[in-house]
Amino acid sequence: MRLILALAIAASAAPAFAQDNQRYTMERTPDGYVRMDNQTGEMSICHEQSGQLVCKLAADDRKAYDSDIDRLTRRIDTLEQRLGALEGKAPVVNDQLPSEETFEQSLNYMERFFRRFMGIVKDFENEEKAAPPPTGSPQRT
Repeated sequence: MRLILALAIAASAAPAFAQDNQRYTMERTPDGYVRMDNQTGEMSICHEQSGQLVCKLAADDRKAYDSDIDRLTRRIDTLEQRLGALEGKAPVVNDQLPSEETFEQSLNYMERFFRRFMGIVKDFENEEKAAPPPTGSPQRT
């Protein structure tokens, strides 16, 4: 109730103070200031203490903030447990070379592929040499 009264007084009596990027609007109240985030709509209550402006989130915002912190803390705990379980496992190392038979078979496949590919390229070259030039249009060189 006190907050609502302070907001009503601030809205009707005091000019707005804005930072350079116009994100926040500050209104003076009898007890201090009310700061509103123009992007999110969050409001904070601010008081001057020892020459500094100290702002605290409103009760509803504080509850949501604490809820987010709790959720993120649980998530971090879960991730740390999963990471610990993964770090506890021995890494899988596959540093064995293929057998001589597998190696030779792979080379045979590659050789067949390249021989067939080069045959196709030669066939295309022969077709180009044998084909007469198109008629009706001048050749460009």
